[in-house]
Amino acid sequence: MEPGTRFKVYCSECREKVELPAEAFRLTFGRTADRTHYSFSCPLCGAAVRKPAGEKIVAALTEAGVRTMRLVPAEQ
Repeated sequence: MEPGTRFKVYCSECREKVELPAEAFRLTFGRTADRTHYSFSCPLCGAAVRKPAGEKIVAALTEAGVRTMRLVPAEQ
């Protein structure tokens, strides 16, 4: 994707559709694929939004250079 890539997403709180730059997102890889999610702050209502990220979303966000974080299991 080109620099300045933007994504259209819905806020879970205010239900509004917003368009945000890649820099506004964080992609978090969970211990398993079903725990992988992306997050952003809604510019309209300020809510912290977290949504599941499937393969296609992970690929698009990664390609756009979205910041990532990997969760590691706690030591037992």
